[in-house]
This record gives sequence, structure tokens and C-alpha cells, in this order.
Amino acid sequence: MYGDDATIRQILTASGDTWAVVGLSGNPERAAYRVAEKLQRLGKRVVPVHPKAETVHGEQGYPSLAEIPFPVDVVNVFVNSAHAGGIADQAVAIGAKAVWFQLDVIDEAAYDRTREAGLLMVMDRSAGREIPRLGLG
Repeated sequence: MYGDDATIRQILTASGDTWAVVGLSGNPERAAYRVAEKLQRLGKRVVPVHPKAETVHGEQGYPSLAEIPFPVDVVNVFVNSAHAGGIADQAVAIGAKAVWFQLDVIDEAAYDRTREAGLLMVMDRSAGREIPRLGLG
């Protein structure tokens, strides 16, 4: 398991309110879109990160983490596992406090690197499912 309840709860409640959601686009059929809505209902600022840099859920999008002009607390990753490690490394580089790899996003080496860098990390879990499971929203 890559994220115990205490770590999940800490990320969702105490790691900060600005979440960059990598892979978030304006497509309501995608999991990232629905999870972003749940995070907003929990009081999080959701910043879309997508090559198209679309505005989603009222928030301006950016093509990469490095181009976000303000601090990001948590990086939530909805990309193919082959690309997730690079995103985790970028999260470390921008000073994020935590990284969350969504369900089926798995990169054990990136998980280890990110934790060794001092960030909280959850992998292969759905934030959208964890919020109600922990009674948070």
C-alpha cells in the first residue's frame, strides 16, 4: 500500500489548499475533472496543469508545473505511469509539500525519490474516493 490513512488525511487536510492537478482538462468525462470538483468542494484551490492550459472549474490552467506563478502545496497526478516520475520530480523542484498519484498511476522509484526528498506521497489511490471514505466531504 502506498499511502496509509494518516498520510492521506494529512495531505487532504493539513498539507495546504493549493492543488495542481496534472492532466486536468475541461472534459467532464475524465476522472481528473470529477476529482477536481470534489477537491473544490473540500475547499481546495484546483489549478489545472495540461498542455492546452485550459481554464477549468473557474481556474486558469498552465502548461506545466514550472509555469505556475504561485506556490503549489500538493501535486495531484492524472497521467500515464510512464510520465508520472518526471511530474513527481518537478513537484519536488517547485517546492510542493506532497504528491498524489491517482488510481493506477504507479512508479515505485518516483514514490521512493519523492519521499526521500521529504514530501508526503500517495500512489495508486483516488483522492475522490478517499475524501468520503475518511468522512471529509
